[in-house]
Amino acid sequence: MFQDFTATTTPATGADRVARLREAMKAEGVDGFLIPRADAHQGENVAPRDERLAWLTSFTGSAGFCAVLAENAGLFVDGRYTLQVAAQTDGAVFDYLPIPATKLSDWLVEHLQSGQVFAYDPWLHGFSQISELSKALEDAGISLRPVENLVDRIWEDQPPPPNGAIIPYPAEMAGEDSASKRARIGNAVVEAGAATAVLTLPDSIAWLLNIRGEDIVRMPVTLAFACLRADGKVHLFVDPSRMTDALVAHLGPDVTLEAPGAFSDHLAGLEGPVLLDKTTAPIRVHQILDAKGTDVIWQRDPCILPKACKNAAELAGSREAHLRDAGAMAEFLCWLDETAPKGGLTEIDVVRELEGRRRATNALRDISFETISGAGPNGAIVHYRVTEETNRAVVPGQLLLVDSGGQYLDGTTDITRTMAVGDVDPAAARAFTLVLKGMIAMSLARWPEGLAGRDLDALARAALWRAGLDYDHGTGHGVGVYLGVHEGPQGLSRRSVEPLLPGMIVSNEPGYYREGAFGIRIENLCVVTAPEVPEGGERPMLGFETLTFAPIDRNLILPELLDGMEKDWLNAYHSLVLSRVGPIVSLATRAWLERACAPI
Repeated sequence: MFQDFTATTTPATGADRVARLREAMKAEGVDGFLIPRADAHQGENVAPRDERLAWLTSFTGSAGFCAVLAENAGLFVDGRYTLQVAAQTDGAVFDYLPIPATKLSDWLVEHLQSGQVFAYDPWLHGFSQISELSKALEDAGISLRPVENLVDRIWEDQPPPPNGAIIPYPAEMAGEDSASKRARIGNAVVEAGAATAVLTLPDSIAWLLNIRGEDIVRMPVTLAFACLRADGKVHLFVDPSRMTDALVAHLGPDVTLEAPGAFSDHLAGLEGPVLLDKTTAPIRVHQILDAKGTDVIWQRDPCILPKACKNAAELAGSREAHLRDAGAMAEFLCWLDETAPKGGLTEIDVVRELEGRRRATNALRDISFETISGAGPNGAIVHYRVTEETNRAVVPGQLLLVDSGGQYLDGTTDITRTMAVGDVDPAAARAFTLVLKGMIAMSLARWPEGLAGRDLDALARAALWRAGLDYDHGTGHGVGVYLGVHEGPQGLSRRSVEPLLPGMIVSNEPGYYREGAFGIRIENLCVVTAPEVPEGGERPMLGFETLTFAPIDRNLILPELLDGMEKDWLNAYHSLVLSRVGPIVSLATRAWLERACAPI
C-alpha cells in the first residue's frame, strides 16, 4: 500500500528535543529559534529530511510553525489542526496558538526583551516573511539573525536528502512542449525587465520542464532549483547522477545541469536584474544577490499563473482521470454501503479498501494525500490521519467521513464523501443538508470576470450561517495536473485574492464539525469555465464545470430543506453520475448506483 498506519511521532519526545534545541541556541548565542513546516522550496509536503517541525514537536500537520525560546515554546496552527495538535503534542512543553488570530511578532514581543536575538534558517523562509517580522520586532529592540539550522545540529539520525527518479512527462499530456513553455515564460521575464528568473518551487520547475519526480510522497516532483534566462535557457540544479539518457534527451541542449552545491555560486555570478518571488524564494537567495549588488525585481514566480490555467490537453486528461477515479469510488461506496452496517469495519479497513479499488484501475501512481477516514468523532478532526493507535470502529448509527484522492499520469483527484452508517441522528442529517446546500450554491455560481475566491466563499457558508454554524477552513483550494493536490494561486476562501480564470481547477468542499460527535464534508473538484451568456445577459460570466462524479448519500439529505433549484441540481448531478460511471463499473455496482442516484 501507499499508505501505512504507524504513528511516526510521539508526544513523549518533545521535552527532551526542545531541551537539546535550547542548548544549541545557547551555544549559538541566540535567544530563540523559528522552526517552520516548510523546506527550502516552501512546499506543503516535505521530504523526511525536512520534517523538522514534526521531529521536534511531534505535530504532523501540513501547516504550522514553532518558536522556541529559553522559557517558552509556541506552536502555531490554524483552525484545521486545533484538535490534532492537542492530541499529538505535549501540552506541558508547547503553548498552542491559533493563527492568524495570534501573530508571531506579538508573541515574541511579549516573551522577549530588548536586545535579545531571535534566529532563523534563511533557506527556510521567504523574504516577505522575514522582512515583515523584522519590522514588527524593530521597535521592541529585538533583532533577527540568520543561522545554520539548529534542529539539524541535534537531529542525529536525520534522513539523507531525497534521491528519487526524475521522469519525462509526455508533451501530449502537458499540451505544450518544454521549449515552447520556456520561450513563453522567458518572454515574461523580458517583459518584467529582468535577465533571469530564479525558480525555487518544485512544481513550477516540473511544469516548465515537463518532468515529474519521486522526491516527495504524494506529490510527483523533484526537489531542485532552476534559473531561467530571458532567452529560455535553463540552469537546473540537481544531482547529475540522477539523469538518464532519456531524460537528458528530453530536456535538450538548452537545459544545463549543475550539482545542487553550485547554486549559490551561480547566483553570485548572475548579471541583473534578477526576477525573484519574495513570498516563495528563500531569503538566502536574496542575501546572496544583495551581497553582490545584483538588482532584484520582485515579482511572482512567472510559472505560477500559466501552470494554474490548464490547457485543453490538461483538462481532457483531468476529465479522464476523474472518470476513472469515479469508477473506483463507486465500487468502494457500493462495498461500504453493503458492509459497514453489519459492523466489524475499522477506519483502516476503509482506507485499505479504497486504495485497493484505485489500484485496480492499473493507473494509480500514488495517492494524492494521506486518506482521511474519520468515523464518528474522528470525523471532526479536519485533517485526521488514522494510525494503528487511533484506529476506530465504523459503528452503525454514526457518520463516516472519507477524504481521499489519486495521482494518475493524466490528472490529480480529490474527493470527500460523508456517509451514514445505518440510521443516524436527525441533527446530523440536518447539518449535512445545510453543507450540501452550500456545495450546490458554489456549483451553481456565476460571477463577472475579475472576481476572486474571497468574493465567492460566502456562497458555500450562507445556509450554515443562517443556522448559526460555520467551518474553520477555506471552501476550496487549487489542484494541479499530476502535481500538487494543493496548488496556488487560486482558491475559494476569505484569503483568496487571485482572480479566477478559465482553466483553473479548484475544490468545492464546505463542511461542518461537531467536536466529539461527527464531521461532515462534501467535496467535488470543479474547473472554471466561461459559459455562454444567457439570453438577455449583458456581461460575460464565469462558472464551474464539475469534474467529480460520485453519489452524495441520499440517506443524509432532508429534502424539505432544499429548494427547487437545489433539488434540480442534485437530481441532474446524480443523473450524470449514473450515465457516466454506470457503464464502467461492475453489474452489482451499476445496480447500486441506480438506487444511490435515484431522484429526490
